[in-house]
Amino acid sequence: MEKLKCGILGATGMVGQRFISLLENHPWFEVAALAASPRSAGKTYEEAVGGRWKMTTPMPEAVKKLVVLDVNDVENVASKVDFVFSAVDMTKEEIKAIEEAYAKTETPVISNNSAHRWTPDVPMIVPELNPEHLEVLEAQKKRLGTKRGFIVVKPNCSIQSYTPMLTALKEFEPTTVVATTYQAISGAGKTFADWPEMVDNVIPYIGGEEEKSEQEPLRIWGKVENGQIVKAESPVITTQCLRVPVSDGHTAAVFVNFKKKPTKEQILKAWKEFKGLPQELKLPSAPDQFITYFEEDNRPQAKLDRDKEKGMGVFAGRLREDKVYDWKFVGLSHNTKRGAAGGGVLTAELLKAKGLIAAK
Repeated sequence: MEKLKCGILGATGMVGQRFISLLENHPWFEVAALAASPRSAGKTYEEAVGGRWKMTTPMPEAVKKLVVLDVNDVENVASKVDFVFSAVDMTKEEIKAIEEAYAKTETPVISNNSAHRWTPDVPMIVPELNPEHLEVLEAQKKRLGTKRGFIVVKPNCSIQSYTPMLTALKEFEPTTVVATTYQAISGAGKTFADWPEMVDNVIPYIGGEEEKSEQEPLRIWGKVENGQIVKAESPVITTQCLRVPVSDGHTAAVFVNFKKKPTKEQILKAWKEFKGLPQELKLPSAPDQFITYFEEDNRPQAKLDRDKEKGMGVFAGRLREDKVYDWKFVGLSHNTKRGAAGGGVLTAELLKAKGLIAAK
């Protein structure tokens, strides 16, 4: 099978690096173009990144000598690829403009950025949860005047530590959700080496994160109506988001009330049996078991469990009845694999399987 050529916009940053490491030896995609800011352009990828390679695995040989292109040279980058992953570091308005510019060259854009998450005709996808939202792309392509170019985004990385579990319980109609997330430093694009003040520390604020954590699940649970996504009205979600001294893996402590309170057996059965299109289609990056529940009281733990299922599963534990709410549990997901780049790669696989991205 001929591999599709992909480009990575913002290739030198932490999420760009994660895309590169996840795409090494990918069965369907090969990295054909790396683009970054003008200051990196013209250098080899190895020179441009220098000592800032943040992954624990070595930089893949295949990308070391690729010459980094200027991300603003849209026509040139687009001419070399079938589609792009976007992880650029710019202002919201600049990101919106550059992603639309790429889409208008008939190059599909799978974005890790938040800029287009609330654009009414841009689907925000967790492949297992809302693949039906892809039908809104027809309306988006009409607006952009494209035949095959479009933008798909993925949601905030922290919501994936609790939204899949709640989606699996939709039949019991959650009404109120209280979630506190304990978020790893890689979510800020950092390691302990470059953020020493996080050692032995908790910071009780992450800019913009609480609003995203409360609103984005509602968009994922929304419906496509008249060429746009209309967000769900319920449940009511309230969150607090804390930065904690963990390298990778976002943990959530969650309390839920239901309209039809399920039993513990019903909840565990729903989680165990919950599957999505990625599992049915056996997509290369899909976890076999999407939601894994741990019986042990002290699990899931970021250090022990984040990399299970290639870092693409989500994990739950400590399910128990509560004195104030119906149920409470703890969730965990790997924020740069399932949450960021891996979620983007899985989305691209879904788009390919559905015939929405193909060779130019």
